[in-house]
Amino acid sequence: MGNAKSSAMSKQILEDLKLNTKFSEDELSQWYENFQKQCPSGRISPEEFKKIYERFFPDSDAASYAQHVFRSFDTNDDGTLDFKEYIIALHMTSTGKTEQKLEWAFSLFDVDKNGYITKSEVAEICQAIFKLIPKDAQENLPADENTPEKRADKLWSFFNKKDNGNVMFFYIFLYNLLVFIYIICII
Repeated sequence: MGNAKSSAMSKQILEDLKLNTKFSEDELSQWYENFQKQCPSGRISPEEFKKIYERFFPDSDAASYAQHVFRSFDTNDDGTLDFKEYIIALHMTSTGKTEQKLEWAFSLFDVDKNGYITKSEVAEICQAIFKLIPKDAQENLPADENTPEKRADKLWSFFNKKDNGNVMFFYIFLYNLLVFIYIICII
């Protein structure tokens, strides 16, 4: 995907990123320069990615969430993130359109990448997210969300599925997730 060996970003990658992100050529060049300094190999390994998350969440267990986020960003499934995957992920999660963010959320929850989301996958992601929440903040959560299991059950209930059902299509997931977010924002 990315240009891992060269010290300069290829014109093709630059044009592709300019077309698919909101970043300018100058911003992309700066990001690339910093990426090359931090990752001389031109790739981020799962271990390096986990360390980045551990810096953002020093008082939490970020390992399992970082693993899931890494998996969702590694679009070519080669076990590393190249510059292009990194920038697309950065764009999508920070300045991307709502639909792009929701597509990413679907890929995060679709742990086995089979196009379906099961209740066990929702529970696995909720468990990983819950580990990021400081203990004192966990105590302040509403009673129906104060454990990863309760949080997973609450999210799953918005899909109107039985425990052994699954969410098959992205747009069904998108619709139900939007309803869930809307309800949470109103409450």
